[in-house]
Amino acid sequence: MFEGLDNDVLIVVGSAFAAAISFIAFALPFLTRGEKKERYRSVIEKKRRELFQATREQVENRGKASALDTKKMSGRESMALFFKVQELAGQMGQKVRDKMLQAGIRSPTAPLKYVIATVGLPVLFGLLAITVMSASDKEVSKGVAVTIVFAVVLFGFFLPRILVKNMIVKRQKDINMTFPDALDMMLICVQGGIGLEQTINRVAEEVSEYAPTLAEELGILSAEMSMLNDRKAAMQDFARRVGSGGAKTFATAMIQAEQYGTSVSQALRVLSDEIRDARMQEAERKAMALPPKLTVPMILFFLPALFIVILGPVGVKASQMNLGG
Repeated sequence: MFEGLDNDVLIVVGSAFAAAISFIAFALPFLTRGEKKERYRSVIEKKRRELFQATREQVENRGKASALDTKKMSGRESMALFFKVQELAGQMGQKVRDKMLQAGIRSPTAPLKYVIATVGLPVLFGLLAITVMSASDKEVSKGVAVTIVFAVVLFGFFLPRILVKNMIVKRQKDINMTFPDALDMMLICVQGGIGLEQTINRVAEEVSEYAPTLAEELGILSAEMSMLNDRKAAMQDFARRVGSGGAKTFATAMIQAEQYGTSVSQALRVLSDEIRDARMQEAERKAMALPPKLTVPMILFFLPALFIVILGPVGVKASQMNLGG
């Protein structure tokens, strides 16, 4: 195919191709910055619209909740039991909803889909395992079949939890990596005389290019603080959505600073140092846990190869001497 082409032409074409790939690799991060910022703005605008709609509905329905007190119903014990069951279901639903938010899944139907997957996947995997074993030519004993079905059902039950847990851990690590820098920026803004709400909004805008996850959470926090007019509830929602220790400490520190009138800048400075120290301690803990984790792979893969390299020539010479003798 390339017999008619000169070597110089091939070199020029290869160099141009390599230069094009290098340019794309260099320019791609700058192109994705705009996409990250647009996604951040769309999430914040959607949240603002939801808060506005919820506030308007709350104002329109004010006073209607007291109408239930004027109704007298028979069977108060059954109604009390119904409300207790409803409250328990609401608490469980709230926990599932918090997990979805911590994983970055903001769809209103996400908790329902999660529950359906938790219940449906074990049944689906169990039926699939039974079908495969029934269609197999090899006869499987009853004990082995029960064990396989139980293992598959158990795997299907825990699979959604494992996936959501991995998403939560990854998201919290992403937030914790950039949260101290965001706190330093908040400290600069607060010391410059900017209010806390405007500070959070400004920092969210600044970090949206390289920390979109943290920017989304801070943007939602700023929207809730401006629309709900309740900083304590907004901070608590932020801590519940993020779920990490740094976010909870930040929310607690800001709530206490507002309640007791302490310095917000001092709280931000101390909090930033604490989160950095915690991140360093986590890195040190992982570094200390690395040697025990490497022991088994070294025994299984490194030592056999080392023995082959050291003892291999000796074995070859010994076999040659035996053949020669």
